[in-house]
Amino acid sequence: MSIEARIRELDARHTRLDSEIEDLKKHASADSLEVARLKKEKLRIKEQVESMRMSAQTEFAE
Repeated sequence: MSIEARIRELDARHTRLDSEIEDLKKHASADSLEVARLKKEKLRIKEQVESMRMSAQTEFAE
């Protein structure tokens, strides 16, 4: 799988997590630990995407 394809896949997962978090927050019975877990996963994915983009830019610059 190319870096671009992996980035697109991770971006899609990041967007789905965002929607899932928002849906959970709409419910009064939302599990705050689950929301926190999803936010951490979303952040991890964001950091991974940023790292991959930086790596790809470095490769293309050489």
